[in-house]
Amino acid sequence: MSDSAKRFAPGWPLWIFLLAFLPLLIILGFWQLDRAEEKRAMQAQMDANRSAVAETLEQLQQQSDPSWRPLYLQGRFDPERIWLLDNRIRGGKAGVEVLQVFDDHASGDSLIVNRGWIPWPDRRQRPTVATPDQDVQLDAEALPSAEQGFTLGQSGGTSDWPKLISRVDLESMAAGVERPLLGWTARLKTGSQAAFKLDWPALPMTASKHTAYAVQWFALAIALLALFIWAGFQSEHRGKNNNE
Repeated sequence: MSDSAKRFAPGWPLWIFLLAFLPLLIILGFWQLDRAEEKRAMQAQMDANRSAVAETLEQLQQQSDPSWRPLYLQGRFDPERIWLLDNRIRGGKAGVEVLQVFDDHASGDSLIVNRGWIPWPDRRQRPTVATPDQDVQLDAEALPSAEQGFTLGQSGGTSDWPKLISRVDLESMAAGVERPLLGWTARLKTGSQAAFKLDWPALPMTASKHTAYAVQWFALAIALLALFIWAGFQSEHRGKNNNE
C-alpha cells in the first residue's frame, strides 16, 4: 500500500495520552506568559518607584506602596541589635549581609536596615561588625514586605548578638527587640554612610525567562501533537501489514 493511501487511526491509547498531556502543556505555557506579564508590571512599578524623589521615613509611611522608593534616614544604629543573614555569596566568596536596627530621629520610628555584605572567611568565629558611634545620614530604599513569612534559622543562644539567621522573618526578629519595628525593611544605596558592599543581586527571574519557559512548553505541545499524528498513521500502517 502506498503512503498516500495511509489512513489516520491512532487508537484509543494514543488519544488518552494526547488528551492527558496536551492540555497540561498548553496550560503551563499560558501560566508562564501570565508570570512574565506579572514580572513586567513588577519591574515597571519598581522602576517608577526608584525614580521618585527621596523621602523621609515619616513621608514614606504615607505612601500606599513604599516598596523600592528612595528613603532618607537620619539617626543612629543600635550597636547591639544586629543579624547576620547567612549564605550570601559575592564574587565566589562566602559571607553575610548585615541587618541592623536603626532609630530614625525625625519620625521616632525604628526599622531594620540592610547595610550590605561582608566576607566571613572563618566559620569558627562570627565576623565583627563595626557600628558608627554617632548619628549618620543614610540613603536607602524601602524593600517590599513580601520578604516576610520566611523561616528564621538561628544559631547560638537567644541572648547572643549578633544573631545568625538563614532567612528574613520580621516577626521573629522583632520579638528580640525591646521597641516596635516597622513591618518592612530598607537597604542602603551606593554612597551611603555606614554601607558595606552593596552589589545587590538582581531579581531571581525576569519576564524574559518566563517567556522563554512558555516557548518551551508550547514547543513541547507542538512536538507532542506532531508525534501523535505520526504515530496515528504508523499504527494504521502496521495494522494493515499484520493483516496481510
